[in-house]
Amino acid sequence: MRLYRIREIFVSQVKIITRHRFGNFGAVVLLFFGLVGLFAPYLAPHDPWESLRGADGKLAMLRPPCLEFPLGTTMMGRDILSQMIQATRTTVIIGLVSGLISILIGANIGLLSAYYGGRLDEIMMRFTDIIYGMPFLPFLIVLISLFGRNLWYVIIAICCIIWRTSARVVRAQALSIRQRQFILAAKARGCSDIRIIYGHIMPNILPLMLLYTAFNIAWSVLAEAGASFLGFSDPNHLTWGGMLYNLWISGKIRVAWWWFAWPSICIILLVSALVFISRAYEEVANPRLKQR
Repeated sequence: MRLYRIREIFVSQVKIITRHRFGNFGAVVLLFFGLVGLFAPYLAPHDPWESLRGADGKLAMLRPPCLEFPLGTTMMGRDILSQMIQATRTTVIIGLVSGLISILIGANIGLLSAYYGGRLDEIMMRFTDIIYGMPFLPFLIVLISLFGRNLWYVIIAICCIIWRTSARVVRAQALSIRQRQFILAAKARGCSDIRIIYGHIMPNILPLMLLYTAFNIAWSVLAEAGASFLGFSDPNHLTWGGMLYNLWISGKIRVAWWWFAWPSICIILLVSALVFISRAYEEVANPRLKQR
């Protein structure tokens, strides 16, 4: 019975996305990047860190897109196609992990704060206000200065910051649901607080949670790209922002347009896809948008 319920929820979420014109586009783009990231080791034609030589036997430095190197090469003669495939995997992992963890933190804080109210609500919301005043990049710089440049510290920094908006929105929605008759009836029947919160309130705000999950993943991708471009990411893992950083420090940004174009296009496509998917959920969370 539980598996049937999970399948029913999954099918309903797919229908929400596919009913929306731009949601379809977003889902296709997201699926494409997900598959590329999943099979990255098998799709990359070369080692992304290897300096290659062309058919003429010379180091393939700054080769524009051609049959031999479809997306061109870097200043070190590395294949950009192979780097893009590997960077897609890292970027998708960062976005998904950061987005999912942040929505779990934000949703739980919002639900517990709204349901119990009182002193707990006051403490949690004041803590959220403090996080609102904490800028991402300075926090990341401090974290890296203390522990070093590591992929997981970037994820931790993102998760510690971006949950704040979803916490406030979930709290506001849960406050209105808490006063409805079916919640009062569940309390009268003796249902536990955990069952009421996660079995009755949370399913009614699921579209809102998925909306902010998409927003959080998009924000995570942009935050990671910005941090990588400034040189604060893990140098041992390729990301789209890290590729742009390598281009910048090489001093060839005005020459190697292909080195700049492909990571930038992928960032725009992935973030746009997530925004389109969030738009589909936004119409469910706020039905008045359908009337426009």
